Amino acid sequence: MPVNSPLSSSSRPYVGRFAPSPSGPLHFGSLIAALGSFLQARAQQGRWLVRIEDIDPPREMAGAAALILKTLEAYGLEWDGEVMFQSARHGRYDEIIDQLYRAGDLYWCRCTRREIMA
Repeated sequence: MPVNSPLSSSSRPYVGRFAPSPSGPLHFGSLIAALGSFLQARAQQGRWLVRIEDIDPPREMAGAAALILKTLEAYGLEWDGEVMFQSARHGRYDEIIDQLYRAGDLYWCRCTRREIMA
């Protein structure tokens, strides 16, 4: 992409993200990933966002999202804006799926995960 392109990275502010799953307390590896993402965003004078991936209720642990956020705060990792919860986005995903459907850009696949992997 040319440097002067409207889509070049120099024309858009940097946005770093961290998206933990609330299946338990934040583990060390995820904390390191969060730290790296946070530091990169700050080094680029960008924003750092947190999105909780709460879309697998059977695997979620009650209170884990709050515990994860408290852990990030305890280590000085301050996010910009509100924390997004993925489960709150279902309406938006339905809109996008509807747009794709109307444009004829969807296809049905009844394949199992095993079949897809093969």
